[in-house]
Amino acid sequence: MKVIGFGDNVVDQYQHTGVMYPGGNAVNFAVYAQKLGVNSAYLGVFGRDEAADLIKASLLKERIDISQCIDRNGVSGYCQVNLVDGDRVFVDWNEGGISTEQPIEVEQAQFDYLQDFRLIHSSCFSRLENELPKLRGLDALVSFDFSDEPQFHDDAYLAKVCPYIDFALLSCSELTTSQIEQMLKRVTGFGAGAALITRGSKGSLFYDGVRFYEGKVDYVVPVDTMGAGDAFVTAFLIHLLDSGWRKGHFPGEGTVIEGLRKAAAFSAQICLVEGSFGYGKAYV
Repeated sequence: MKVIGFGDNVVDQYQHTGVMYPGGNAVNFAVYAQKLGVNSAYLGVFGRDEAADLIKASLLKERIDISQCIDRNGVSGYCQVNLVDGDRVFVDWNEGGISTEQPIEVEQAQFDYLQDFRLIHSSCFSRLENELPKLRGLDALVSFDFSDEPQFHDDAYLAKVCPYIDFALLSCSELTTSQIEQMLKRVTGFGAGAALITRGSKGSLFYDGVRFYEGKVDYVVPVDTMGAGDAFVTAFLIHLLDSGWRKGHFPGEGTVIEGLRKAAAFSAQICLVEGSFGYGKAYV
C-alpha cells in the first residue's frame, strides 16, 4: 500500500527560538504515514532557498519519495509561529510561497504517477481545487483538509471541493456538538464521502453519512502541538485503509471506533516532538 501527500510545503518559523521546522499539511501527512509503516510520497513544488533545502532533506531522511516534485525559482512558504504553554500561535505567513503561486497541474505524467497510490491527501492551503476533478479518474481515494478558517467552510468552497473527495477534515473547536453535527452533514451533503472534525483537547467527531462517532483525546503535557491534527487524520486514514476502505466500501462501526482511538494515541505522541516532526534549523 502506498499513499501520497499532494500540495503544500512550508517551514514553520518559531519566533521565540529562531528555529524553523519543515511542515505543511501534505508534507506532514507523508511523513506521518511513513512513521506508521506505510510507503509514502510527497508531490509538490519546492522553491530554491534554504527553507526548501531543509524540507527536501528532512523528507529524504524520512524515506519519502519526492522524485516527481518540481523545483521553481521563488520563495518557499513560511508560517511565523509562537509557542505559548506548548500550544502553537500563528502570527503571520506568506500565503504558501511558490508552492501555491505556481502549484503542480495534473497532466498525463502526474496522472500516471498517481495511479500507484491508494490515497491522495491534500488541503485548502495547496491551491489545488481545480485539479481535484482530474483525480476522480483514478482508483485512489482522496482526502482533503479544510483547516479551521471560515473562508474554507462556506457553501461556495464546499460545493467546489466536496464532490471530488472521499474524506473531509475540518477543525472547529469553537462550535457546539450540535453545530458540529450540522457542519458534518453539510460537508457530506455537498458530496464528501465522510467527514471528520477535530476540536483540539475536546476530541473529535466523525460522520460516515449514516451515524456520528465521538473520539476522545489522549491527554499529555505537550511539548508542541504543531502537527497534532495532521497526525490524527493520518493515523485514522491509515487505519481505515488497512481495514479495507476503498471506493464503494467504508469499514464498519468497530473499525471507526478503533481508528479514532489509534488516531488519538498517535496525535499525542506527535505533541511530544518539537515542530511537526523535528529537523529544526536556525534561521535569520
